[in-house]
Amino acid sequence: MSKSDYAAFHALDPFFEVVMEGLSKFVDGEHYFDTLADDVLFEFLYEFPGWPRVTRGRDSLIALYSGYGRNIRLDRGDSLIVHPSDNGRVVTLEYEVHGKVLATGATYENRLVSIATIENRKIVRWRDYMDSLAAWTALNKPA
Repeated sequence: MSKSDYAAFHALDPFFEVVMEGLSKFVDGEHYFDTLADDVLFEFLYEFPGWPRVTRGRDSLIALYSGYGRNIRLDRGDSLIVHPSDNGRVVTLEYEVHGKVLATGATYENRLVSIATIENRKIVRWRDYMDSLAAWTALNKPA
């Protein structure tokens, strides 16, 4: 699919862009969602109300991310550090995302570490760590 097929996910574009910058040497696909194996395993290794700890499958992940833009709009992703290992089979990304909480206008700043396991140039497993307190605080600031 082309990037235009994912227009509904525009609020996440800075996330997609910083992650694709870090993974472009190791995966195939024009858009982040295209780099995922159909049966990809996602592990969200943090506690956040309403967010699952595990989801399996590309379609399940796309459905999970579909509501993101109703709450937060990212403006940029940066501070990328890429740590490839096992000949590019495992890639650890450190990065930050910045944006706004739509309901309140509060600033959203978060730091993440994502570990991608890659087979045949597709992501088969993704382990995600983020500062869940930063997300919770931003989403719960009074308007």
